[in-house]
Amino acid sequence: ILYNLTILSCVVLIAHMTSLERTFIAIKPDGVQRGIIGEIIKRFETKGFKLVGMKMLQASEDLLMQHYIDLKDRPFFPSLVNYMSSGPVVAMVWEGKGVVKTGRVMLGETNPADSKPGTIRGDFCIDVSKNIIHGSDSVDSAKTEISLWFKSEELVNYTSCAFSWLY
Repeated sequence: ILYNLTILSCVVLIAHMTSLERTFIAIKPDGVQRGIIGEIIKRFETKGFKLVGMKMLQASEDLLMQHYIDLKDRPFFPSLVNYMSSGPVVAMVWEGKGVVKTGRVMLGETNPADSKPGTIRGDFCIDVSKNIIHGSDSVDSAKTEISLWFKSEELVNYTSCAFSWLY
């Protein structure tokens, strides 16, 4: 009986692990300068998501132009690239069930004025041009953004001791 329970536990664990996804989250220069990196990380950890990659960097204009390629024809594109390259950025990869969708909800609306209290943008920012944080908007864009900002060896695969308490 114990053997069968162990096999069943492994099957359940594998099923849950295959339903996990990853998202790219970046704390923008205004969030870094305001000293709220820890608060943002705390929210994702408290929710139950697992940090699998993180680095602080000064993003190059080339990297930012690739990251925001879908916005290149918008009139605000040059100022967006300038703003994002104006100071350090904290790039992160978070893992968990539904992390892309839930992460977007946690961030709030792109325009902080439309964000509810309790969201990161609703609690910490006022103006759309300095909205503190970026989060992938789909699983596909998350994969693209993660590969743009991180090498595969910079991401850590591990099982959190809290995993069985979350899923």
